[in-house]
Amino acid sequence: MNIFSLAGLILFFTSLVLVIVIFRFGKTYLHRIWAFFNISVLIWGIGCYFIGRSSIPQEALTWWRISQIGVIFIAVFLYHVIYLICNIKSKRILFFVYLQGIIFLLFSFTRFFYPGVRFVFLSFYYALPGPAYHFFTIIWMSIVFYSHYLLFLEFKRSKSRKKNQILYFFFGSIVGFSGGITNFLVGYGIDVYPFGNFSIPLYCIIVSYAIIRYRLLDISLVVTRTSIFIVIYSLILGVPFIIANYLRPYFIGLFGDNWWLVPMGVLTILATVGPFIYIYIERKAENRLLRDQRRYQDTLRRASSGMIRIRNLRKLLNLIVHIITRTVRIQFAAIFLLDPDNAQYAMSARRDTDILPRQFIFKADSPLVRHLYYTKEAVVYEELQLKVQDNPRNKELIKVEQQLKEINADVAVPSFVGNKLLGFLVLGKKLSGKLYSQDDLNVFSVLANQAALAVENAQFYEDIKETQEQLFQAEKMATVGTMADGLSHQINNRFQALSLISGDSLDVLKTTDVSNCSEEVKETFKQLKYAFERIQTNVSQGGEIVRGLLKYSRPGERGFENIDFNKVVYGALEMAQYKVRLHELDIKRQIPADLPEIKCNLTQLEEVFFNLIDNAYDATRERKEVLKEENYKGKIVISAAPREDNLRITFEDNGIGIKDKDKNKLFTPFFTTKASSRKGTGLGLYVIQKIIGFHEGTISIDSVYGKGTKFEITLPLAHKK
Repeated sequence: MNIFSLAGLILFFTSLVLVIVIFRFGKTYLHRIWAFFNISVLIWGIGCYFIGRSSIPQEALTWWRISQIGVIFIAVFLYHVIYLICNIKSKRILFFVYLQGIIFLLFSFTRFFYPGVRFVFLSFYYALPGPAYHFFTIIWMSIVFYSHYLLFLEFKRSKSRKKNQILYFFFGSIVGFSGGITNFLVGYGIDVYPFGNFSIPLYCIIVSYAIIRYRLLDISLVVTRTSIFIVIYSLILGVPFIIANYLRPYFIGLFGDNWWLVPMGVLTILATVGPFIYIYIERKAENRLLRDQRRYQDTLRRASSGMIRIRNLRKLLNLIVHIITRTVRIQFAAIFLLDPDNAQYAMSARRDTDILPRQFIFKADSPLVRHLYYTKEAVVYEELQLKVQDNPRNKELIKVEQQLKEINADVAVPSFVGNKLLGFLVLGKKLSGKLYSQDDLNVFSVLANQAALAVENAQFYEDIKETQEQLFQAEKMATVGTMADGLSHQINNRFQALSLISGDSLDVLKTTDVSNCSEEVKETFKQLKYAFERIQTNVSQGGEIVRGLLKYSRPGERGFENIDFNKVVYGALEMAQYKVRLHELDIKRQIPADLPEIKCNLTQLEEVFFNLIDNAYDATRERKEVLKEENYKGKIVISAAPREDNLRITFEDNGIGIKDKDKNKLFTPFFTTKASSRKGTGLGLYVIQKIIGFHEGTISIDSVYGKGTKFEITLPLAHKK
């Protein structure tokens, strides 16, 4: 196999792989046309392979005519690809390009195109050009040059990421066409060996990368890597070729028929050390080109590892945006965090920007949030623009692009904890004008996910502090409860003393004869008697309050017993009258007198319904304050009826109700929906659920915000075993 045939074989397999990859991953019309371009190159490659192996002139001529099919349509599909990239509207030139391709295809199998072949380089047969071939060469090169001219115009009016994509295209063209043109030279009598066929695969790979993959490397880095690869690749193949062609007589004189071992040995040595040389040189070159980028990436990595130790959430968020803007040198940075109560992502920290409104938010079902959640990858604005151009009917992508444009963001990086999108990081453009590289995005993703853990840790710490404070408050309330017995005894002693003093004073007043006294004295005695009677009345009421407090604070001592449910409701209302203004409520009891008894702890069930009445009272007052409805009055309806072996109890109020977002948290300890935390500890419903469960019952809730709330409770009847 000669060099020409080897180059054709490499070109064939490279193009075949690219065609498979493009058809597998490409989703747009542009991708399909580029796949056809690579099929054209594939045809040229397989033709070169068989031309190089043909020992019969006529066979070589046939393969030249077959390979020419690929050459003709290389220019056709090249123009069509650039036509799509540049969004050209007119189809006249596109029609002409396809028409000339079909015409030259018909001529390529005649003597007007290739009249014959000649043996060149002591290696293979090369086709002789005919009159149609000369005309074809002019048209072919005109199409290629015009296509790149259109691409240059598009480059001038494009933005950074598409500019970079077009630079890839130009660089690939320089590599590919400068090599491919060597195939034309021999036809015009310039006998330069067409080594350029080896560069055509690089062209196909570079441009395929630019068309299919939007997240591109900096073009300077690509040029450096490709140049190093070409130099090393040329040494590995070129040195043995030079030895074999120009030093063969010398080595034949030294080694006889085994002279070929010398170029083969050199090839083996170069092929072995070549990759190591390439890696070493590439690493050195990249270190120089990416010095600044790697510096700030290292800084961000170190920062991400230290964030977990910061417990103050506000300080943590401000530190993140400060480090990013200062280190990477970008226009702005902002963090949006999940607000689960309102199902939205609110801006929680920002740096160096007046672009965004202070209260900018994204709903949890917004296009950008959905895109970040399902892709779990950073989204780049200009990259997204290219995808939208390739998928103009994808409305979801268009909405995501619009939202990124609305906040003037260049990159949005999701921040996950497990499968939960805790928030996302929004970044502006780099002040240097450079693109965000894949390495940048990888580092930002690590930073964002590490930040998510740090944020969750800080939120957990703040929640623990809040819960601890609530526990302290609950403990103080419990302490007051344990003190109630002693306090009640002391208060009762004072009430008893007041009762005795007022009673004795009243007796003295009643037995004193004032009939002969003046009207003024009589009136004074009358007022004194009324005052002492009021003292006795209030002493009696105070005693009732103390007994109610003792009743509420003491645990049930009798355990479970058969109780009439009416007695539970009466006891709860008796306790509630000392905390809420029952006269402000319209309380309806729809409880039959002959209701079967339930087996329960009376004190615990009284606590359940006391809490429900207390909550309903607060809910009605809040509705009155919030909705300001005329002629509104709070109402509570308590109904009960037996059902099989259970008592079904309904407790319904017409208060403010509960928001949908709060319903799944109602029975969570320390969660309260009351307007002020001073009004509730968040333990009421949690305790209610525990007591009902202890009684082997069930409790459910149905509420509409602005309308009211209904609890349904089932408790076992006394006869249930």
